[in-house]
Amino acid sequence: MTDTTIKLAETTQSSALTALKIGPLPITVYVPAALVCAAAVYSEKLPNDVIGGLSVLMLLGFLLGKLGQTIPVVRRIGGTAIMCLFVPSAMVAYGLMPETALKAITTTFRTANFQYFFIACLVAGSILGMPHRVLVQGFLRMFVPLLVGTLSAIAIGVTVGLLFGHSPKETFFFVIIPIIGGGLAEGVLPLSIAYSEMLHRPQAELVAQMVPAALLGNVVAIVAAGLLARLAEKRRDLNGQGMLVKTGDDDILGPARSDHPIDLGLLGAGIMLSCVLFVLGMVLAPYTGIPGPILMIIAAVALKLTRLLPAEMELGAYQINKFMSTNLTFAILVAMGTLLVSWQQLVASFNPGYIAICTTTVLAMVASGFFVGKWLNMYPVEAAIVTACHSGLGGTGDVAILGAADRMGLMAFAQIATRVGGAIMIVIATLAMKIAY
Repeated sequence: MTDTTIKLAETTQSSALTALKIGPLPITVYVPAALVCAAAVYSEKLPNDVIGGLSVLMLLGFLLGKLGQTIPVVRRIGGTAIMCLFVPSAMVAYGLMPETALKAITTTFRTANFQYFFIACLVAGSILGMPHRVLVQGFLRMFVPLLVGTLSAIAIGVTVGLLFGHSPKETFFFVIIPIIGGGLAEGVLPLSIAYSEMLHRPQAELVAQMVPAALLGNVVAIVAAGLLARLAEKRRDLNGQGMLVKTGDDDILGPARSDHPIDLGLLGAGIMLSCVLFVLGMVLAPYTGIPGPILMIIAAVALKLTRLLPAEMELGAYQINKFMSTNLTFAILVAMGTLLVSWQQLVASFNPGYIAICTTTVLAMVASGFFVGKWLNMYPVEAAIVTACHSGLGGTGDVAILGAADRMGLMAFAQIATRVGGAIMIVIATLAMKIAY
């Protein structure tokens, strides 16, 4: 082999190594950055704040996201969300997550409420950046598949429960309702308080009974969203590419704005609008009894419908939405897996009857959204994914489901399905509990 050939081979190998990326980072940048972060963690010098937390979350998220996109079978069923959620959960369960890193993640995710900042940017951007006609048609039509999906989920779930020896009351109140109740903090916790008062049972016992259903239902919804994304790749007629309603033209969210260059000033405006809308929701929540995130959505929709904002402000909200979803989705999923997903509870819930009830409940909802959405001139894949978010673990569950399907632009609709749908189900379940028990 000549010297020229050897040099050419070495150059080719070097180019291939440089081209390999973990997330947006070339591996030649990722590895040194990961080593610096690891040294800070194990020397207990990692800052216990957003800087330290985001360093760990983003580096781990990029790596697990890359693995989820690479592993042959897993990548076809929403592998990025699955890897980012369950690997950190297992690490915590088996003591593999360093305490320093865990503290920084907790500070970022819970103390600093970074997940709400993330969701606020996604919701504000997805609404304000959406074409006016698509917004109106989408919000009017999505309630029909959501209603049909919920009724189908209850009917199928109770029937399957009977086949496995579970009473209808047990299946409805302790399996189905936790799945479609809006998540853990928004659903299971208030349900457990109400159930405890009416059943005179310890709240902790009820929480432990309901949490596995919510977790498993969310897993099924994530996998379903990943499979729907795969179906959309093969069936273009079913694929809205992130748009919910068929409009008959090219006025869709995403590609319609792709020709606009990033404006740094408008990014700042987008952040400000997102934060102010979230604060407005929090201020009005105590006076209305409506959750703050829902009021934020209502306020954003009102701004969009009345067209009070200049077009460039709407563009700024859209651009910050794209920035956040592109760069921080994996990091948020890792934080969720670390702090919200209990590995022990998830493993303990794996028995055939329980799995069958949770799985069929979610699949009935997804299938209803698919077929009813098609009937209502919506894109079936997008309608099914939004309906699947009714099984999500609150706003963060929506991130996981939409992340698995690569449909983060549907966040506004997903939040309605999760929060409004969940709140309605909690009220219904509480009233029904008084009658049933």
